[in-house]
Amino acid sequence: MKDPLISEDMLHAYVDRQLPAEARRDVEQALSTDREMHAQAVTWQHQNDALHALFDPVLDEPMPARLLPQAAVVPPGSAWSGNGYWRVAAGIAIAVVSGMAGWSLHGLQGSERVASIPVFAQQAAIAHVVFSPDMRRPVEVGADQEAQLVTWLSKRTGVAMHPPKLGAAGYQLVGGRLLPGQYGPVAQFMYEDVSGQRLTLYISTDQKENSDTAFRFAREGKVNVFYWIDGHQGYALSAGIDRPALAEIAHLVYAQLEAKSQQSP
Repeated sequence: MKDPLISEDMLHAYVDRQLPAEARRDVEQALSTDREMHAQAVTWQHQNDALHALFDPVLDEPMPARLLPQAAVVPPGSAWSGNGYWRVAAGIAIAVVSGMAGWSLHGLQGSERVASIPVFAQQAAIAHVVFSPDMRRPVEVGADQEAQLVTWLSKRTGVAMHPPKLGAAGYQLVGGRLLPGQYGPVAQFMYEDVSGQRLTLYISTDQKENSDTAFRFAREGKVNVFYWIDGHQGYALSAGIDRPALAEIAHLVYAQLEAKSQQSP
């Protein structure tokens, strides 16, 4: 931050509307003259908005039947009674994901039941929402260091990583990052087209319990996800583009990954 009086914590609190009035005025004054700080605040606000779009629908849902016995002992009218419990729980979920301290995702809307959606695909959708809007640090290692990125992610995940080339579909590699998965580290590769549209490929290497290898589709808010499992590896391609376009890219990714696996000794 250029203004030494405005820390990153203060800027986060400003975006989350947690600052007192006087401190808010100080931050707003700094934002009016610091374009970089303003851009970061806008990015974080977009991330907050996207997370609320994912989780807010759960606020109006009835409490799950399995929790009703516990709710019977809660005083009526308290924050934990009736739908109040669900609202508090949803708020906690949003806070946890916003801080990247853990992973959770409300059931995907549509014909598929939440139980049928692998955890890695849920995590992939959240990771896309969190990192794709970031203009300053969308990845940990950029495409200009692709060799180092591949070596690093391969070593940390224990699987040879090969980011597909998506130039034929109009997308170029931005870079990648390491993320926490359900049982261990996972990799995320990010791509971008000339319009600034981004898509992410999320690769999990701990899918021992999943045997369904078919292509599957899920949608949450404005995020479409195609995912599939190959051996112990799970792949999820997430983007805000329409389903047919994402399906074409998913098949392009699959074809390249298959070719690479057949070339491996």
